[in-house]
Amino acid sequence: MTPPPDEHSVRIEPHGRTLRLMPGQPILEAALSAGLNLPHSCKSGHCGSCRARLLAGAFHYPNGPPLGITAEEAQRGQILLCQARADSDLTVQARLIASVADVEIKTLPCRIARLRPLAPDVMQLWLRLPAVERLRFHPGQYLDVLLENGRRRSFSIASPPHDSELIELHVRRVNGGGFSERLFGAAAGVGGGAPLEAGSLLRIEGPIGQFSYRQGSDPVLMVAGGTGFAPLKSMLRHVLETGIRRDLHFYWGARHTQDLYEEALALEWARRHPQLKFTAVLSEASAAEAAHHRAGWVHEAVLADYPQLARFEVYAAGPPAMIEAMRTHFPRHGLSAERLYFDSFDYAPDARPTPTAS
Repeated sequence: MTPPPDEHSVRIEPHGRTLRLMPGQPILEAALSAGLNLPHSCKSGHCGSCRARLLAGAFHYPNGPPLGITAEEAQRGQILLCQARADSDLTVQARLIASVADVEIKTLPCRIARLRPLAPDVMQLWLRLPAVERLRFHPGQYLDVLLENGRRRSFSIASPPHDSELIELHVRRVNGGGFSERLFGAAAGVGGGAPLEAGSLLRIEGPIGQFSYRQGSDPVLMVAGGTGFAPLKSMLRHVLETGIRRDLHFYWGARHTQDLYEEALALEWARRHPQLKFTAVLSEASAAEAAHHRAGWVHEAVLADYPQLARFEVYAAGPPAMIEAMRTHFPRHGLSAERLYFDSFDYAPDARPTPTAS
């Protein structure tokens, strides 16, 4: 059957997969829907993680050149798959990421097992899968909650793989976000549905993403911005609770103390595990808050403590501004770009908060 004239295909190398593109569909979205877990992070064009080389064909960016790709990269044939729309049949060469290649992306039903407010604008959500199902994932990956009319919301998995009977998510309330407003129960019917509560049925898809913990022996710095704590919580629990011996220093950046919504847990981890140090950094600290916490930007606190980063691996999850500051400044202090693993995200109502955090 001949496809409609406004539909195109994309061949993705070196995977050898050819995918049908719906009109106006981003290449990355088509790949993820087909179970092809290509490198990506923010899905908003900021982080550049989904960069690939265009081998053949024509495309366009509907909102103009995205911030995550430079003019020089574009001249060398690089494109961002999360933003590119096909104007013809395409062939692209994407990067291979082996660390998450052994997990299957599934679409599963689940129920909300329980809810617990962690902060005025952050809800801890626990999902229970059917008894015959388990979600295999790597620490740091995320899942999508599938909503009505093809919408989806993405959330990093906060629980570790060894404790996955219930899947833990941290959901930040987004003004105008149909899913988070229903979850917080603030406005019945907002977003086209009733308030969500324990027992509510959801559909999820996952695991997704290449942000994941790598085995190794070098010391590790972990840096969270806001609810970027969620994927790092999965990693920290994985390391601390399975007997992995690595020196860790976890930094959590936020505006105020209430945004450090599980600070007591992080302090307890540091007390019980000598291999872990914990530092909280507040960017808008009051005088009272500054008496008990570091003040300033979290990436600057890291560099003040570790001006030489060559021997470290760094995992970071947070908003684009934090990630971009680290990508700019950390290599100047000796960090290899290949040893900076990050998850960058924005907030957007009823779309991927790309991924969800901060």
